[in-house]
Amino acid sequence: MPADFLIAMAFSCSLAPSVPKSLLYLYIFSLITGVASLGASTDTYTWGGDYLRNGYQPNHNMDPAVVGSANFGQLFKTSLPGNFNGIGPEQVFSQPLVFTGNDGVQYVYLATTQNNIYKLNAKTGAIVSSRNMHVPFLTADLDGCVDINPTVGVTATGTIDPATGIWYVIAKTYSEPFQNSLFGPTNSPGRLNGRYYFHGIDTQSANLTAAFAPVMIDGRTFRNNPSRMFQGGNQHSRPGLVLAGDYVYTGYASHCVQYNFTGAIIGHDKTTGAVVEMFATEGGPEPITVKGGGVWMSGGGITYDGSGSLFFASGNGFASQLSITPIPGRQPPSALEQAAVNAKINSDGTLSIIDFFIPFEKQLLDGADKDLGTTPLEILPTSVFTCPNVKRMGIVTGKSGKTYVLNLDNLGGYQMGPNKLDNVVFVYQNENSVYAGAGVMPLGGGYIYINIIKYQTRVFKFSCDGSGAPQFTVVANTAEYNANILGTGHGTTTSLSGQDGSGLYWVSDVEGLNLRIYNAIPPSGGGPLTLINKFNIPGLTKFTRPVFGDGRVYLGTTTGFFYGYGSPVNLPLNCSSPNAFGQVPLKNSSAPRAITCIALIGTTVTGVALSGNNNFKVSNLPTSTVVLAKGGSFSFQAVFNPQSVGPLSSDAIVNTTTAVAGYSINTPITLTGTGNSLAPLLRIAPNTVSFNIISGQQTGGVNQSSIFTNAGDATLNIQNISYSLKGETGPWVTPNITSSGVQVGPFTFYSVPKTIPGNSQSTFTINYNPTAAGNHGCFLSVASDGGTVILNVVAVAGTNPTALVEFERYDGSGWTKLDSTSVFTFGNVTESQTRNLKLRVTNNGSTSAVPLSITVSKPPFGVQGIVGAVNNADLAEGTLLSAGQSAMATLYCSVPMSQVNVPSYQGSANWTMNTGDPALGKLFMQFTCNAVSEQVGPLFTNGSAQYGYIGCFRENSPGRQLSTNIYTDIKGNTNDKCIAACSAAGWIYAGTQYQNECWCGNAIPIQQDLERDCNYVCTGNGSQTCGGNGYFGDKARMSLFSDLTRFKNVTSPPLSIPQSVNGYNYVGCYAEKGGKAMGAKATTDSRFMTVELCAAFCSAYPYFSVEYAQECYCGNSISNTIATLTFDSLCQTMTCKGNNSEYCGAGNYAQIYQLNGMKPTLSLSSAAATSSSPISASVSVVSTTATPLSLTNYAYMGCYNETHDRRALNAKAGGGSTNTLNSCASFCLGYSYFGVEFGSECYCANEIYVNSIKQSNEVGCSNPCAGNSAQRCGGPDYLNMYYINATSVTTPTVTAAGSTLTSTGGPIAVASAGPFKFIGCYNEVVGRALTGNAVANSSMTVGLCAAFCSGFRYFSVEYSQECYCGNAISPGSSVSASGDCSMTCAADPNEFCGGPGWMNMYQKNGTTPTISNGASIAVTTNTVTSATAMSTSAPQRIGPWLSLGCYTDNVNGRALSSIYADNTMTLELCASKAMSANAQYFGVEYGIECWYGSSIIGGNAASPQAECNMKCPGNPFEWCGSGNRLQIGPNDGFTFVIGIYLFLELLTRNLGKFIIRAIFAPLVNFALVR
Repeated sequence: MPADFLIAMAFSCSLAPSVPKSLLYLYIFSLITGVASLGASTDTYTWGGDYLRNGYQPNHNMDPAVVGSANFGQLFKTSLPGNFNGIGPEQVFSQPLVFTGNDGVQYVYLATTQNNIYKLNAKTGAIVSSRNMHVPFLTADLDGCVDINPTVGVTATGTIDPATGIWYVIAKTYSEPFQNSLFGPTNSPGRLNGRYYFHGIDTQSANLTAAFAPVMIDGRTFRNNPSRMFQGGNQHSRPGLVLAGDYVYTGYASHCVQYNFTGAIIGHDKTTGAVVEMFATEGGPEPITVKGGGVWMSGGGITYDGSGSLFFASGNGFASQLSITPIPGRQPPSALEQAAVNAKINSDGTLSIIDFFIPFEKQLLDGADKDLGTTPLEILPTSVFTCPNVKRMGIVTGKSGKTYVLNLDNLGGYQMGPNKLDNVVFVYQNENSVYAGAGVMPLGGGYIYINIIKYQTRVFKFSCDGSGAPQFTVVANTAEYNANILGTGHGTTTSLSGQDGSGLYWVSDVEGLNLRIYNAIPPSGGGPLTLINKFNIPGLTKFTRPVFGDGRVYLGTTTGFFYGYGSPVNLPLNCSSPNAFGQVPLKNSSAPRAITCIALIGTTVTGVALSGNNNFKVSNLPTSTVVLAKGGSFSFQAVFNPQSVGPLSSDAIVNTTTAVAGYSINTPITLTGTGNSLAPLLRIAPNTVSFNIISGQQTGGVNQSSIFTNAGDATLNIQNISYSLKGETGPWVTPNITSSGVQVGPFTFYSVPKTIPGNSQSTFTINYNPTAAGNHGCFLSVASDGGTVILNVVAVAGTNPTALVEFERYDGSGWTKLDSTSVFTFGNVTESQTRNLKLRVTNNGSTSAVPLSITVSKPPFGVQGIVGAVNNADLAEGTLLSAGQSAMATLYCSVPMSQVNVPSYQGSANWTMNTGDPALGKLFMQFTCNAVSEQVGPLFTNGSAQYGYIGCFRENSPGRQLSTNIYTDIKGNTNDKCIAACSAAGWIYAGTQYQNECWCGNAIPIQQDLERDCNYVCTGNGSQTCGGNGYFGDKARMSLFSDLTRFKNVTSPPLSIPQSVNGYNYVGCYAEKGGKAMGAKATTDSRFMTVELCAAFCSAYPYFSVEYAQECYCGNSISNTIATLTFDSLCQTMTCKGNNSEYCGAGNYAQIYQLNGMKPTLSLSSAAATSSSPISASVSVVSTTATPLSLTNYAYMGCYNETHDRRALNAKAGGGSTNTLNSCASFCLGYSYFGVEFGSECYCANEIYVNSIKQSNEVGCSNPCAGNSAQRCGGPDYLNMYYINATSVTTPTVTAAGSTLTSTGGPIAVASAGPFKFIGCYNEVVGRALTGNAVANSSMTVGLCAAFCSGFRYFSVEYSQECYCGNAISPGSSVSASGDCSMTCAADPNEFCGGPGWMNMYQKNGTTPTISNGASIAVTTNTVTSATAMSTSAPQRIGPWLSLGCYTDNVNGRALSSIYADNTMTLELCASKAMSANAQYFGVEYGIECWYGSSIIGGNAASPQAECNMKCPGNPFEWCGSGNRLQIGPNDGFTFVIGIYLFLELLTRNLGKFIIRAIFAPLVNFALVR
């Protein structure tokens, strides 16, 4: 077939005016070449189907017989997986696009508010590919503007170039430093860090790759106003993008008319993305603080006429350039506010404004925030919508409710009509605001559909009057009402390839029936549009326009789901359809028409029936079932016998059965025809015309029209028109007939016809211009030779509404009226309480007032803070209130739980509203709430607490931060009890910690931490907080309160040894032996001791010293026989009781000062002679060889760390200034264990908490006992631990196989368990010493592990609750004699279950010990007396993180997304960094690199542990990944190795239970159970 014939054929068919030419060319190219090309005729590549934006789409195979049948329904519901940082499901505000790839498959392309893009199979909804472009912008940064919530990413519908398959998208995000995702609604980056990027995406690539690098818009100035700069944080891109030639244009407005924004049109080169145009609707010369002219159009697309012009509509603004002087459209102002605009595209992509229209009442619209540009300016199809006087027309409807039809070649300017009104083709005042672009149907002579908030959709019929001017007449409505809130979608129409009778009108809505489908042509006998199908789609996005593919329709939601609808079955027959009979005279029959059906598959025909009216008849039907083989056929006849005039249709339904699944049981055959009358026949539509206006608001009144139609073939003669002001039957009045029209009361009738040719119509114009408010009516009886018809005209003229806005008073005394002085407040609301109050709006106008319309309403719904609205449905945009009617919304103040004695604080939220009351204008209402906490302890006269809460402070930094533990109450501790105790004792500060302890002091602690670090509830009140162990479980914290009458509101400076005080200079730290360094005078102050206090006390002496935190000594010299200069670090263990920023010596270490003295040089030999520690390279040395005193019947167990989720020994606490080992043992009689800590503290329990671990040396336990300096009593955060009823705690002895191990007291290493015998304490190795199987369990005992590993030769228990099995011990794991296996079993404190990196090893009887390479190992028979050197390992747990092992990196990209590097890297440091970023995984690599993220990306997977062989620079006993391949660089195809750790969140810290927060990656060889 010749190519020129194909082209001619395509452009001569009925599809040509409707199908986009670009797609048609591609289709023809594929026919000519036989090669699959991009695009298909059923694609939707831009918003609304094409760049005219009118939404008429005949090219999607939407057959009304199928759409209206039971076979049409939901095909799929696809869940979109995105959920940025747990913020919520993805939302689809940008409309989907449908495009066929070069593989011949049709796909749907989605972009979401979380900046994710998707490619879906158009038939199944399956996600084919996806990726993220940026982090999304958060609504939390928009100060209560929650129109789109909680993220604003892609909200403008993109466009696809059908010639290249490039998809253009605009995305809102943040600047580069925030692309690490480490933020959320409570710590958002800030609005001014917002950025916009323009993207080109290759739809044919496997991963939706970029066609060019994203182009940032921010920081550019506008070409037509260089004083203005684009700031992405202030702007919002909502309109659909338009591709015009070589350029892509995007539109911008604001977020809720906030901030200093300008409307903008920005153009890009389609090949490179480069910016070619920056056009601001605020063109100057007004100051740059003047905002307005936003281009948003409820998401509608910028229009392109295909001939070089863009058309768009803008919103309100504040430049106020226009006043009372008319301005022609060809002289546009520089501030294009409330404007419909024609912009010429220049050759370089810049724009020139050549024409405009602005409503005559612009100033009123600005004040009421009634945007003209809530809908796009759509171009009506010129194939139908054209008249002799106006060739091209566009339509736009605004928030004021007015629908305007404009002459695209003369938009109308400003106040260029009669009486300075609008010079437009047509204007109609609807009942309420409109945010939906018009629906347009060219079939049937042309119809327009307007979706009005809260009202029925209105249908207008197009016609040309006798003078050649366009007319639009209301002819029908829908029976269904649109949603009461804004969000009803843009009108959309389809037809089956342009065939008469196949038109459908589609309405999407946010409430009620979410998708409604109507026959587009109103019934010929009058009445509402016929609803043929309907669906509920939860969470349908506001302003959605249905999007079509090949016989399918697609809709997005705000709930994370995407829907596809269509017919899931195939038709078994191909029948000639539709069958058009043409015009047939009324009551006559057409010639019979043969209808033939061909079987597409083996089919049995069981019957044929008519569905619909009786205008058609079928005959010659099969008398029995007909069995057809594939290709077989049968026929019957149909005739048209019209019973009424006008277009008529019915369906002949062929009922079938098939043996193959997936085929329909019936095939519809559409029959159409037009009934006509040979005689004249008068019809009037609409037969009722109504007005509802404000009296005197518009000079000259308001016009509407009605259409007189002659539905017959012969000329119709109107014989008489009678007029009545009372009713349809009279009495009749004589009208006032003038040269311009017929006047009856407040009505004037123009263009009254006398004759109407056959099958023609005449438009009849009615003007309503009342002089006063009231109800009016006029009834016309039109008599003709084609019958008599009644026309009713009813009208209401009202006065302006008056808005009364009130807020409920919190004391219940009534309502507070909004005025310039009113304050809307919730009063005081206590923590953990919520107060709800009402906001009420009343139309307080006179009885004749028109309804009050809320055109703008931005409630504080879903905003951060303590004040908000309970929903966004009450008092929503579109709410109408008749005179005297009220509506209410509920607001709340909800105060979260807080610490007691916190100062009150203010919370607030704003509600922006416009009621349409011209006297009020736009309202900015603020609601305030005073949040108060419980006040306890001594109170001031105003009821507030004397001891105010000042924060969460770190304990043991380095020593106790408050002076005295005044009591411990394991059942009844509260903050009020502690405050009362410290207040009664005269202390400035009171602190609670460890749930049950109360501490008092006069010095503020050094380091204040975050409130989240205090996370323990008090033992006596679960609603109060008593300290904590830190968010990361790292250090103990206290909840601190201060006497506000003595609190100086300062923090402690850095802790140090003061170098100079009142003329005294620090001369060194001296070790004392056998006495004091000086003793002329002395004092002790356990409350207020400071270096300054001691200096003042000793001012008469040349020397003074401080030690043991509270002791002060004066002297004339230093006793050299007692005191020897030593290392400063030995005086840096105890802070002064009166100042935590100063050290005050230590036990038997004097911090000495001399008047004008100089510090002597330290001799290392002398220091070594006096220090109990070996000398090392570091000057800071702490004793490790002090021998603890043994007590009768007690065994010393070692130095144990204190824990921070609870005490290591938590049954009883005591101690004091006389504390010794002996006194603590006596205090703890009846308990199995006692421990001494920090010199003066004593603790008791029957078991040691599992997280308290025996240390490898005595470094932490170096403090002398308060009551006996010869004894050691722990240290800061460390305890010397003792066990009763034992003579010793035996180090495990390894003997030959068959021997047993015994212990004389305390926890023991179990000698045997079943067939297994204990063989020693072994060190763990990289990759595990036993590799056969593993389990971790909080019920772990030696016996449980033996049972679990019964099928193996060896088992081991480790880290209290871990169990490992194997048939050989890995090389490098060997026995140790040190106390490394010192952790008791999780479920039995009397058994040892290894330690961190150490395991109690058991061997099955009769097994020859082997290492994993098969070699035998010798078992020594003598006692091991020295510890094996610690080996480097990858710990299985780092705080709340669990190791997943060694992983590859950079296989298909980085395994984890974010990096932090440090030359002192350790696993613990990386864990802390990951925790602060709320990551779920972290990994260490190349020694110094820390990687973290929410998931393991790409093809990265587990690798042998031996490959992670680079030591951590900050801890050589830990592995930090590998660097042997890092020199290659990223994305080079090589892999490098990373150790992955998985986060475990501690849920019930007091019970020590864990739950896995993320899914384990592959190859994890153990799991934790609750």
